This record gives sequence, structure tokens and C-alpha cells, in this order.
Amino acid sequence: MDTYNLKPENMRAPKNLTREEIEKSLDELDHKIKILKGRVNATAADSNHTYHEHIAALEAKRELIAQKLGDQEDTQSKWQGLRDGLDNLKKDMDDLFK
Repeated sequence: MDTYNLKPENMRAPKNLTREEIEKSLDELDHKIKILKGRVNATAADSNHTYHEHIAALEAKRELIAQKLGDQEDTQSKWQGLRDGLDNLKKDMDDLFK
């Protein structure tokens, strides 16, 4: 018996992923969700299946991973802003002492 709990609130995203791994994970989850939605449509209305719960769980996981992509971009933009600020400060200091 499968004891895997498919509730959306139980989904977690991996902690340390590179940008490429995040993009690959998002693509894989999109593909899985598409397959499950197709199975829902092909299943009899009164059958006992958990496709909807599984889809909801995968969509929750996809959202968590997508947030990591946004967090990673925010971190990179913050570092770039800091670098630009330091470069401008260095330039101003050089201009001041010339």
C-alpha cells in the first residue's frame, strides 16, 4: 500500500538547487501535472482515484520551487546592486582625489 501523503500542505522543495536544476524540476513537474490532468479526463466519473489530490500536491511543490528561482534572482540582483554601489563609490573617491 502506498503511504505517501499527497496533501499540498505536506509538499517541500529541495533546499540547494542550481538555476538549471530548478528549471529542470519545473519542467518535470509541468510534464507530470499535464499527464495527471489527462488521466483525470480519461477516468470514469465514479472511480476511486486520487489524481486531483496528486495534481494539487504537485502544483504546490511547483510553486515552492518557482519561489526558489525568484529568491535566487533576488539574491543575484542584490549582489549586483552592491557591486555597482561599490564601483560608484570607488569612482567618486578617485574623482575626489584627482
